[in-house]
Amino acid sequence: MYRPTFVVLAALLCSAALVNGGKVLVFPVDGSHWINMNVLVEELNSRGHEVTVIRPPDAWFIRQDSPHYKSITLNVASGLDKDNLDEYVTRTLALRRRGASFWTRMALDIEMVNELHALHRLLLVMTEEVFADDKLMQSLRDAKYDLVLTDPTYGGGVFLAHRLGLPLVLNVRWTVQGEGHQAIAPTPLSYVPMPWSELTDKMTFTERVQNMLIYFLTSFQFWYVTDPNYTPFVHRHFGPDVHYMELFQSADIWLMRNDFTFEWPRPTMPNIVYMSGFQCKPAKPLPKELEDFVQSSGEHGVIVMTLGTLVEKLPEDITEDIAAAFAQLPQKVIWRHKGKRPSTLGNNTLMMEWLPQNDLLGHPKTRVFVAHGGANGMQEAIYHGVPVVGLPLMFDQPYNVFRMKARGVAKALDLATVNKDNFLEALKEVLYQPSYREKMKVLSSLHRDQPMKPLDRAMFWIEFVMRHKGAAHLRTESYKMSTIQYHSIDVAAFLLAVVLFIFAVLIAAVKFVWRRLFGQNKRKKE
Repeated sequence: MYRPTFVVLAALLCSAALVNGGKVLVFPVDGSHWINMNVLVEELNSRGHEVTVIRPPDAWFIRQDSPHYKSITLNVASGLDKDNLDEYVTRTLALRRRGASFWTRMALDIEMVNELHALHRLLLVMTEEVFADDKLMQSLRDAKYDLVLTDPTYGGGVFLAHRLGLPLVLNVRWTVQGEGHQAIAPTPLSYVPMPWSELTDKMTFTERVQNMLIYFLTSFQFWYVTDPNYTPFVHRHFGPDVHYMELFQSADIWLMRNDFTFEWPRPTMPNIVYMSGFQCKPAKPLPKELEDFVQSSGEHGVIVMTLGTLVEKLPEDITEDIAAAFAQLPQKVIWRHKGKRPSTLGNNTLMMEWLPQNDLLGHPKTRVFVAHGGANGMQEAIYHGVPVVGLPLMFDQPYNVFRMKARGVAKALDLATVNKDNFLEALKEVLYQPSYREKMKVLSSLHRDQPMKPLDRAMFWIEFVMRHKGAAHLRTESYKMSTIQYHSIDVAAFLLAVVLFIFAVLIAAVKFVWRRLFGQNKRKKE
């Protein structure tokens, strides 16, 4: 009697599992960007989704074997060389140490633009090989994925999604043309500061002029970096009438890795979902040896220093100065550093090749975070309420540190001028002026006060796209418009022409009436 009921229930449970468990194809960007993407991958896996990650054979951080995803290792390498990137970091450090002059800034910009141009060229060569691999492309079609999840810092995943005809979700902070909002949302330059401008949303006339000039310069830089690489590729594979940014702008959901505790208020769009701090989580207990070292700091607490995944060491003279400054403080210091051990290192400083950053920032004894300004680290500092001493190096790091500084939660130093004295002064200021910690606690409270956790919000919208086969109802039609149509230049020109035509008709009519009336009077008098 009950057996048919059990069979029906079992069938319903199995069908529910099939409906809820989607298939996600992930085309990630390596390096620190993979750290973000891997958080989403692991969470998707924990929710019963089948995740497949495409990786090149020369990937730095994307492992081939993982309990959280299947991997497809391409036959073609990305061409990205860790040694070349290390050399770029070294050149950038050397340029920054020349000073803060206009010419140094220009040299840094040229170096970054050339590096980005080369990176995009190499990665598009890899994408070209993927498209040319008929067997691989057919296997991807046969797999019947529900969507593609990618980071649009590089266009490969965007192009693959369109080639396969799949819904597209972006895990985004930057696109191939700069900050993510600029690619999809209105960006009034009167109160939206350009990245790298070191301006806030409250600009004087002079600052608005500066913001406009930086906009034109940045547009020129990305035109040089992206157009020569992406335009020929897109025209070959998607047609001569398609602009590469249209493919980015037509994404269903933009999971934005920031929010308005970090960014200035600005216009946004219905399909932008903010998930700032989605990688942050409560601190776990530290290993015993590390916990003992932290506890030995007593009431003075701990300083944590790390410069991210790309910069493992600084020039020796800088590390000597930093170590000497740390040695003069009563706090204990935990410093991630792989270079030569400084001779000025004090007994209060523990150097490590790797450290549990999130767990240390969440420890109640942590007082200050010395960091390079990477977005992940800044968000973790906000989440845990730890003020920052910033040593920004490249890419978006000065931009991130400036935003923290403008909110009164960070002190920024320039590597061109950093030394023992000003580094020690900055540490003491952040350690002993209560305003830094108080303002950071307010920022942390604002960030945490949300109806839904950022990671849960990201998962909801990814699964939303799976359930509805996209989110076209959230996209505006603006991405299909030309610049002339978007800014209604054609409409303005038409209306101006109509006004001029009417004005011309009125003038002609007045002249006609004038001639008829006054011309007749003149003939009568004669």
